[in-house]
Amino acid sequence: MGSGKGSLTTAAMVLVCACAVLSAPGVAYASPTPAPTRTPTPTPATSPAGKDLEAIRKKLDALYHDAAVATDAYNAAEEQAKQQSAEIVDLARVIVRGQDKLDELKDRAGAAARAQYRGGGLPPEMRLWLSDNPQQYLDGAGRVLQGEHATKGLLAEMTRTQQDLQQYAKDASAQWQKLEANRQAKATAQKEITKQIAAAEKLESQLEKKEKERLAKLEEEAAYKAQTAWLSSGVLAEISGKASEQGKKAVKFATDQIGKPYEWGAEGPGSYDCSGLTSQAWAAAGHGIPRTSQEQWKQLPHVDVKDMRPGDLIIYFDDASHVAMYIGDGAIVHAPRPGRTVTIAGAGSMPILGVVRPDA
Repeated sequence: MGSGKGSLTTAAMVLVCACAVLSAPGVAYASPTPAPTRTPTPTPATSPAGKDLEAIRKKLDALYHDAAVATDAYNAAEEQAKQQSAEIVDLARVIVRGQDKLDELKDRAGAAARAQYRGGGLPPEMRLWLSDNPQQYLDGAGRVLQGEHATKGLLAEMTRTQQDLQQYAKDASAQWQKLEANRQAKATAQKEITKQIAAAEKLESQLEKKEKERLAKLEEEAAYKAQTAWLSSGVLAEISGKASEQGKKAVKFATDQIGKPYEWGAEGPGSYDCSGLTSQAWAAAGHGIPRTSQEQWKQLPHVDVKDMRPGDLIIYFDDASHVAMYIGDGAIVHAPRPGRTVTIAGAGSMPILGVVRPDA
């Protein structure tokens, strides 16, 4: 794949994955095939200062995982708030048009009532007896009856329009309540994200430089171990799907973002969170998908891992809190977490929940 913008050949993927690991400590290792000859040197779990680095690694993973869950909640509330705002605007336009129509109907009904008043007074039989032209009177009487029927229809239409306006007003009020609820959900999620990231950053800040280096090594080894176990199952030999044309476009977009920073809630162009990257990649391919990893898991068609092809999305963890794009040869491109950049990693370096296909 060269710089991440070219073809997804096996040799290029191996090179990019290897370079990603060697040049950036702590980035998950994406080995296209198991490499028995590579035996990572065990890193002491306890630092000279007495810190249990393996426990710290797990704690950091938990904090960033909780931040990812809160980010998904924030993104979901943001999307729902956008939708409700749009619906409120549409309802407001409908209400304005309905009020204009009601005003017009009232004017027409008033004009009809005034016309009937001017033509009233004497009973119909007296007006017929006094008329110089009975036939002309009868013709006029017929038109009056037609007018009365039209007026009744006008009044019925006014009633229906008033009822519609009342329902539109109720709908708008309900949407306002939902909008406010989602605003509160966004604020709550934002506080949770900030809290979890701050806790993780505080924990990391307490480490010395050498401890951070050893911690990064532990992270790499954990990812490598998980990836190797996944590949050792023989799954890669079963995966032979070729990318669709839209899938190729999505992969190109996603790999073009390599090196850009992770930022929760971001959808580009300068930064991304995990689902922001995947949703924008497929939007660039001409196929819109849900904004959050959880909704991508819920709404998009599921496929077996063995049927996976480049462009498909791999959903991670039991709560679907992370998503990445499969790019072939056992590798993914994803936006990992705060403090990291969009990168290539092993598809099996995290617990896989399942795979979804946007263009099924």
